[in-house]
Amino acid sequence: MTRGLVTVFGGSGFIGRYVVQRLARAGWQVRVAVRRPNDALFLKTSGDVGQVTPIAANIRDEPSVAAAVAGADAVVNLVGILYQSGKQRFDAVQAKGAARVAAAAKAAGATRFIQISAIGADPASASLYARSKAEGEQAVKLAFAGATILRPSIVFGPEDDFFNRFARLAMMSPALPLIGGGGTKFQPVFVDDVAAAVERALGDAGTAGKTYELGGPRVYTFRALMEMLLKEIGRCRLLLPVPFALATLKAAFLQLLPIPPLTVDQVRMLKRDNVVTANAAGLGDLGITPTPLESVLPGYLDQYRPLGYYNKA
Repeated sequence: MTRGLVTVFGGSGFIGRYVVQRLARAGWQVRVAVRRPNDALFLKTSGDVGQVTPIAANIRDEPSVAAAVAGADAVVNLVGILYQSGKQRFDAVQAKGAARVAAAAKAAGATRFIQISAIGADPASASLYARSKAEGEQAVKLAFAGATILRPSIVFGPEDDFFNRFARLAMMSPALPLIGGGGTKFQPVFVDDVAAAVERALGDAGTAGKTYELGGPRVYTFRALMEMLLKEIGRCRLLLPVPFALATLKAAFLQLLPIPPLTVDQVRMLKRDNVVTANAAGLGDLGITPTPLESVLPGYLDQYRPLGYYNKA
């Protein structure tokens, strides 16, 4: 069944590849708008011949955005950055970029728009990341009345940058840092559940104009997540509490690296819990049962386990 044409900005990224695969299976013609189309060629196998088409687009460039949404029935914006580098600034990408995509989608006649934001988006936040996400939400709503906002907590899955990063660190370091003592709370959500939320939102006009916060079935402290990680990969490592002040000082130097392992802005974000707000609409309201972390995590951490290790728990 053909559902029309959907343009997915950032479709070659971690979440994007799952969104593209789901939408292709659901019958959408999918245009994958990315800065480097060659990086999205692997997605062409997600559907029938010609169903998935990568196209060059940069959300900082208005003409390329307009070309990417031309003729689209729906638009999904997944573009986001975790740290600033060169011209890739939080304001340019997550605020002005989101506004540009939404305005172009409206001008092109699209009837549905999905904006992927983040739990913690707050115009009053001390974090530039969180502020730009909130500004992006507001800009999208102004440019495209009826846009649906999806706010995931940290997203996990085989290609994630959270558990994989700390697993790699555990293989090299005798200790894992617990910034702020490890008490920050998270509600990890499975990447395919986020993709399913995009699919459901596109197919249900009743989601227009609404905001959904996406979290898994359980809340964990950062310490609990690190303990779970170490147990799964069979590594005994010291969990070292690092006060926020010291973490901020270290991050000031680490963020100068080409790919920073930690930035000052990320330390600011860790001062606030990253969980679904009480009474917020969520996965359940979209008819999706959240996938437990424990049922997925072991399947993609085996590469970090010592040879012959098997977790019997």
